[in-house]
Amino acid sequence: MNVTKKMGVWMDHSSANFIDLTTKKNSYTIISQFTTDAKDEAITKNEHLMHVKEQTLNKAYYKEIAAEIEGYDRVLLFGPTDAKTELYNYLNSDLHFKDIQFDVVPAEKMTTNEKEAFVKRHFKN
Repeated sequence: MNVTKKMGVWMDHSSANFIDLTTKKNSYTIISQFTTDAKDEAITKNEHLMHVKEQTLNKAYYKEIAAEIEGYDRVLLFGPTDAKTELYNYLNSDLHFKDIQFDVVPAEKMTTNEKEAFVKRHFKN
């Protein structure tokens, strides 16, 4: 019998929390390199440079998240900002992810326990 591999990813532009309820590696985080300090440093030099740096670092952030998602059958992307939609669009442009079913759902800031409960409820339905 095939088991559907499911993962929830709560994310904003600064971090992504992965919730995999089927493994012992239940919850872990990836931090974006585009921090407030990086933004402040880039903007003092040039606003255009800041935008280029933001795009470059966001792409690297999404690529790192994508590497974690690969191999799953269903992925829930949720969180309070547009980062989840940006990641979804990034993943849709890559054929490696064409067989993964994505759900993109808005959500507020949550504790770790609330995130796990949110993912359980989502995949139970």
